[in-house]
Amino acid sequence: MNIIKDMEKYISRVDIELKDALNKRNIYNTKIFDAMEYSLFTGGKRLRPIFAISSFELFDDNLDKVLPFAIAIEMIHTYSLIHDDLPSMDNDDFRRGNPTNHKVFGEAMAILAGDGLLNLAFETMSNYSLSSSNPLIENNRNIRVIQEIANYSGCNGMIGGQVLDLLSSPENMDEEALIYMYSTKTAALIQACIVSGAIIGGASENELEILRDFGLNLGLAYQIKDDLLDRGKDESINKFTYLSFHSLEDAEKEVAMLSQKAIDALDLLKDKDTSFLKSLTRYLINREI
Repeated sequence: MNIIKDMEKYISRVDIELKDALNKRNIYNTKIFDAMEYSLFTGGKRLRPIFAISSFELFDDNLDKVLPFAIAIEMIHTYSLIHDDLPSMDNDDFRRGNPTNHKVFGEAMAILAGDGLLNLAFETMSNYSLSSSNPLIENNRNIRVIQEIANYSGCNGMIGGQVLDLLSSPENMDEEALIYMYSTKTAALIQACIVSGAIIGGASENELEILRDFGLNLGLAYQIKDDLLDRGKDESINKFTYLSFHSLEDAEKEVAMLSQKAIDALDLLKDKDTSFLKSLTRYLINREI
């Protein structure tokens, strides 16, 4: 399996859908849409919509059902990056090799661009759910997915993890708190993608819990792998990471263990072709950038 080629197939479709969702400009709102589009199209890997689509494809093959939700999650992820980069948060000048949103459009416009993407995400999901002539069972799945995404991206999910990150200090950050932060700030949105795609596809409750577990273990492995890759930068700013509590060797072992747990979870999905998800998992935990 050529994982890069397979990912590019998904990325192409996602980018088309994102461009279409941003096609709401008029003479008064062009600037905010320019700012939103700038961050959406500056080198993102589209991992989260890829996870949503690939988990959906375990159960259904009509991508039109899942794409509005897949691109909505990418909007939420991008808004979080814009806000993370702000001077009041991580104060970063570059994201994916490009100037951060506030460096190009100014701090006020960057805040509004993040707000706009978050709002557009829920517009996209709700508009699709209201306008499509889906059977009642599919509409109920759509509503459940909107709730799942809201929960995973909210104060008990991604936002809650970011708050803990901002407030972290030697006095309140131990390993338990760090893993909670990783579970919410990073793994939560990955779980949201995977679970949401499966819900729309018609997965059973047991299958959803298997995929939820897969997403958690993958999300934790992904974040600790990031810690390994970014250790030089993190050490220079005294950032709390997994390496604050463990050696390099132990961190590498933890990534391997968590990724194997994720793959083992997929083996519980009998009669489902999980080869792409397994290949993507291996690709992410073996990446060098």
